[in-house]
Amino acid sequence: MTGGSERPVTVATAQYPIEAFADFAGFRAKAARWVQDATSRGAELLVFPEYGAMELASMLPEAERGDLQAQLHCLQPWREAFVETWRELAVRHGATILAPSLPWRLDDGRFVNRAWLFGPDGRAGHQDKQVMTRFENDDWGVVEGDGLRVFDTPAGRLGVLICYDSEFPLLARALVEAGAELLLVPSCTDTEAGYQRVRLSAQARAIEQQVAVIHSPTVGEALWSPAVDINIGRAGVFTPCDHGFPPDGVLTLAADATPGWQLARLDLARIRALREHGQVNNHADWALQHPRLAPGIATHPLG
Repeated sequence: MTGGSERPVTVATAQYPIEAFADFAGFRAKAARWVQDATSRGAELLVFPEYGAMELASMLPEAERGDLQAQLHCLQPWREAFVETWRELAVRHGATILAPSLPWRLDDGRFVNRAWLFGPDGRAGHQDKQVMTRFENDDWGVVEGDGLRVFDTPAGRLGVLICYDSEFPLLARALVEAGAELLLVPSCTDTEAGYQRVRLSAQARAIEQQVAVIHSPTVGEALWSPAVDINIGRAGVFTPCDHGFPPDGVLTLAADATPGWQLARLDLARIRALREHGQVNNHADWALQHPRLAPGIATHPLG
């Protein structure tokens, strides 16, 4: 995917419920409804959450559906149809879409958490999660994937930090130094504390890197699933706290957990300009912190 835009772009971030389906056609119909809803309101970039594709597991027999390990293997036969579903929707609606992430089996048998990004021309790329949570490591057996990527799209130059990845500033910095001007943060959290960690980290990344950040969470209950049974979050779009943007950096944030879209108009050129003319120079001043870090820190007694 290539491109980029100097004009404002309408973005949509999903507050997405995990639902159950009788067959794959039901899943395709839901995906089509959601994309139609966002693009009919002018959205050019659509962001779906982490592990939103786990709703495919609702079609499994009860024994596999309730087994964490069995789910991983049983989801794999649907993955090509899953990819084609989102590719077709991106082309049909002329949009750039970050699809819901799903466990993806590698050739060596390991499973990663993979999010696919589709352009309006049908081309695609993927980003694997980099840092795994305790649940993924200890209980589920989902592991870190290959490295970070930056994608050139008609909506801008994008980087993806999947949920927990957003809590690590150096990952965001690596993407920004590679040219990313917009960070997408799909998430899946089952507590208010987990949601707040991701949201506040997303806002911190927007401030310190002087970029826009789009956060899309799963919401609601899917008690049939041992992986995504409880989902807590609110979708939001965040910017630096500086000239021409909200003082709190919150461009939009859902008021409650009702499923649906949050839309915002992003002017990436104005955000880039903050790096030259902003009240502060977080992006440029990043390097100033390094000489002040350990091992150069000394301990001194009081007095």
